[in-house]
Formats: sequence, C-alpha cells, structure tokens
Amino acid sequence: MIAIVDADDEVALAGLYAGGWDAPADVVAAVGAMLRDVRANGDAALVTYTQRFDFPEASAATLRRPIPTRAEADALVPAEIAAGLRLARDRVAAFHERQLASDFEHRDADGTRSALLMRPLGAVGAYVPGGTATLPSSVVMAVVPARIAGVSRIVVVTPPKRDGTVDPAILFACALCGADELYAIGGAQAIAALAYGTSTLARVDKIVGPGNVWVTEAKRQVFGTCGIDGLAGPSEVLVVADASSNARFVAGEMIAQAEHDPLARVAAVSQDRACLEAVAALLDGPFATECGRGDIVVRVRASRAYLVHARDRAAVLRVIDRFAPEHLSIQTSDPWNLVPEIARAGALFLGEDTPVAAGDYIAGSNHVLPTSGAARFSSGLRTADFYRTMSLVENSRARMRSDARALAALATFEGLPAHARTARMREEDR
Repeated sequence: MIAIVDADDEVALAGLYAGGWDAPADVVAAVGAMLRDVRANGDAALVTYTQRFDFPEASAATLRRPIPTRAEADALVPAEIAAGLRLARDRVAAFHERQLASDFEHRDADGTRSALLMRPLGAVGAYVPGGTATLPSSVVMAVVPARIAGVSRIVVVTPPKRDGTVDPAILFACALCGADELYAIGGAQAIAALAYGTSTLARVDKIVGPGNVWVTEAKRQVFGTCGIDGLAGPSEVLVVADASSNARFVAGEMIAQAEHDPLARVAAVSQDRACLEAVAALLDGPFATECGRGDIVVRVRASRAYLVHARDRAAVLRVIDRFAPEHLSIQTSDPWNLVPEIARAGALFLGEDTPVAAGDYIAGSNHVLPTSGAARFSSGLRTADFYRTMSLVENSRARMRSDARALAALATFEGLPAHARTARMREEDR
C-alpha cells in the first residue's frame, strides 16, 4: 500500500516540493543545435526535422495547411465532439471576456496627465501537441483568449501524423476559434520557426501552449527573442480532503493527472487518516488502472504519488504553499473556508462536483497552468497574456518647474549629469 507520510517529514516530501525547470543536459544541447539550425537554414531545416520525427514525405509545400471554413469543419468530427468543443469555446470566451482591461487616464489638479494604454500583441503562436495525442482543447485555450484580446495574427503549429495529415479535431478547433494560420510542424523546430521566422512562417511576438520537454526547453531558449507563457512541466494535482470526502473522488483526481505523464506528481493531504487509508487502498487496487493508460499510472503511483497526513489546518496550508500545485482540488465539507489563505496554486477546483477535468475542457477557465512550483510567481494563461501595456505621462508646465530641482538632484546623485540638465533646462522661464 502507498505509504502515508507526515506533513512535517521534509525528507519524504522532498520529491513533492522539488520545483523549477531543469531539462537534461543532452536535451538542452540538442535543442540549442536545432534552434540554431532553423535560424540559419529556415524551411530546409524544418523539412529535415519534420521528415525525421513526424512525416517522412514532408516538403516545404506541406508545412502550411489550409484552415477549413466553418461549414467544412462541421463534417470533420462527430457531432458530439463538435458540440463539446463549441461549449468549451463559449465558456472560455465568456470567462476570458470578463478579464478584459481598458485604458485608464488620470488628470491631476495642476493639469498633469498620466495613463496606462493597453495594446494587443501583433502576432501569437500557439503550440498544440498532436503527434500521439489529439488535443483540440489546447487550440481553444490559446486561440480564444488571443482573439478576445485583439491579437491580429494567431498562428497554430502542431505536429503532423505519420501520414502527413493534421488531426481533424484540431482542424475543426482552428476553424471554430478563428485561427489565422496553421502549420504542420512540431517539436523544438516549431518553436524555432515561431521565434525566428522562415520564408514560410513569419515570426511571432509570443509563444503559448503546452508541450513535451523538447518544446518547453526550446521555449526557454528562445525567450528574449520573443515572449513565452511559461515553462510547463509534467501535470500536478493536490487534493485536500477530510472525513466527509468521497475516497473514490479523491483517488480519481490523482489517477486522472497520473495518466498524463510518467513524471506527473499527484498528492492528497488530509487531517483525517482514515480518509487517506481509503484512498491508498483504491490507488493500490484495480481502481487505479481500470480506465486504461495503466502503465503510466503504475509508474506514477510507484514513485510520484503522495498521501500526506496533516496534524492541523496550518499543516494543510503549509503543504499547499510548499507544493504550489498546478491543480488544487479542495474536496472538504467547506472548501471556501480555505480559499482566503491560499496564495500559491495554478487553479482551484472546489467541491466534489468540480473535477479538474472540467477546467481542462468546459469550465471556461484556462488549462494552460504553471507547474513545477511556478505558481509561486506566475499565473495560468489569461487574456492579459495577449496584450501589453504602455505608460503615458504629460507634465503640465507647473508640475515640471516644481519637480525640476528634485529630478536634477536625483539624476546628479546617480551620476547622470545629462539627465539632470534636461530637468534644469525646464526650470527656466520660457
């Protein structure tokens, strides 16, 4: 049976609390070489990598793919999937429209004006995994908020299948959500193309979306050339439970995240040991593998699953704070009671009727979330990620004359005499 560990056992929980992005050295080196190759050789390098990893018959002509019309897209997927993706789009749109900010302007009594100006990014690239998995939901999560923010050019890149096709559900989602361009390119080479541009694919201002270790490391290395949303590592969940919790729901959330990736980290914390024992029994039994993807779940269960017994509420909060999980599921009798004291989590899911999967698909919140402890300092993808701000100041003459001496003094103190002169010049009568 999976061991139940004490919340104060730092050694036993070291793996749960380990954070940060640290790709293997061989991946770092290989990705760097691929980025340099694409930057130097453009489409030729993209074709070479696509032939090697995805579609053996790739050519420069197969890199860009047409996005179907809405009418054409309807025939690509089963009606139930189309309806589900439409629901996801509508919910995500509603949630992200409520996040929109607007310019603000202020005028002081002396006539000085200040403002903060919001401007959408010019071009955004959305990476959508699509080799062995089909993730049209990732199209929704990236494209819809970008469109709401006013981004004028939205590019989707996704790896083609071995036969060269792009999954029909991804085509449907691109049409549904209003993507402007689609490229059948995956891996680090796709990130390089988005960051540096090629003859076929013009560079973008920011790259968003999940990916494997190669994709994420590539995003890390191109940051500075363009923006990125963050460095998404393996999936994570922490479930907070108590004596009222349904052990099947608690274990179910842990298994659901475990099936994503052998490196996923899944945990439950509770003051009620009996609850944790019931969860442990489920994780050790057929319940853990009966849905499929059992090999992945078993690997996570063996070394990356944690059941944590907390002596009191303060200990529960410490576990949440130290882990800073991507997904925080609170399945207690009064989940809202904890919310005011939680500062570090990617997204919160409250109550036994709110599975994390709801956030992955149709709740409306975004499923691109910080992992590996990054919830300490970053947030999930949101509308604000698709625009930038500019500050604006217009001094009145009275304000400038009043400020000139202080401004000159500060600039002189910091060793910038030309800065100081610009202030003193404006102290004079004009």
